[in-house]
Amino acid sequence: MIYLQTLRPIAYAAALAHQTQLFEAKIAAHQNGQDFPHYLLCCEHPPTYTLGKNGKSDNLLLSPEYLAQQGAALFHIDRGGDITYHGPGQLTGYPIWHLPSLGLGVRAYVTLLEDCLIDLLKNYGIEADRLANAPGVWVAQSRKIAAIGIRCSRGVTMHGFALNINTDLRYFGYINPCGFTDKGVTSIAQELGHPVDFAACQEQLVALMAERVAQKMVIQVLPEHQVSIK
Repeated sequence: MIYLQTLRPIAYAAALAHQTQLFEAKIAAHQNGQDFPHYLLCCEHPPTYTLGKNGKSDNLLLSPEYLAQQGAALFHIDRGGDITYHGPGQLTGYPIWHLPSLGLGVRAYVTLLEDCLIDLLKNYGIEADRLANAPGVWVAQSRKIAAIGIRCSRGVTMHGFALNINTDLRYFGYINPCGFTDKGVTSIAQELGHPVDFAACQEQLVALMAERVAQKMVIQVLPEHQVSIK
């Protein structure tokens, strides 16, 4: 059973605290031979930059003062990958899954996420693919439309993917996205020339993920009083 919790909008710090709590609880449960459900958190954040554990700070092109003027936050986090942006119009997904119980290894898990995103984009008439040595999903091998950065400990995952749906791409101009200086960023809206229904896009992606992991996803909207939503 995989529980889907939709948290839109939610401050990045609140989402991080929530997924960390679930992540640690799931690790503890499996170590003790207890059952604990898989979760998929679907979020939309205010303007936020996150820098992975192996990322380079100079890939953020803003001074701290200018960053604050833009109303954006910066978080140093423990996922793989370099720097990326999260903000309105972008769907971020955080699977807290125990991979062995789903019959997955880390590489197969990342491939599953990429495949689901690629299949979703086909529904919108967008041809996308992988790029060698660059996790995520790319259009024309040069424009990143979805980023992937995960952490896996004792078989349990956290962090996940970020899909640009109707994202304001100007915020990517303040960074070297994922450490690249020679590639661009795009969104579904950018590729189609018009915005699309965010909720419908999320619904399709969740269905594709449920199909690939052969599980039943139970949709559960987390009440606001359980998490700090800003």
